[in-house]
Amino acid sequence: VQLQASGGGSVQTGGSLRLSCAASGRTFSSYVMGWFRQAPGKAREFVAAIRRTSGSTYYADSVKGRFTVPRDNAIDAVYLQMNSLKPEDTAVYYCAANTKRAYYSSTYLYTGVPMYDRWGQGTQVTVSS
Repeated sequence: VQLQASGGGSVQTGGSLRLSCAASGRTFSSYVMGWFRQAPGKAREFVAAIRRTSGSTYYADSVKGRFTVPRDNAIDAVYLQMNSLKPEDTAVYYCAANTKRAYYSSTYLYTGVPMYDRWGQGTQVTVSS
């Protein structure tokens, strides 16, 4: 089973992009689907996540109000709708799935890189000023 992220590209400040993440291979169930990003020379950072069953969403402070995480449980797909993009959003974006841990004592369940056991290849997002 692989995750495939797509939809990256280049936009100007204020523009929008929609990233898609879908699973290929046999169907699997995830507890949480997440999006992370990594800019050159920086650590991978949490962007957004959605709990598959409840639809609860979590966002990094830097993207609140600008990004959303729509989902389609029927095809186990998740999206990252990015609006009002800024140059600091430039990064490689990764989708990830937590298929092993349903609960944790904090929101680290959603924001922590180690909580995710499946990762897609990255897709580049470049925002020019």
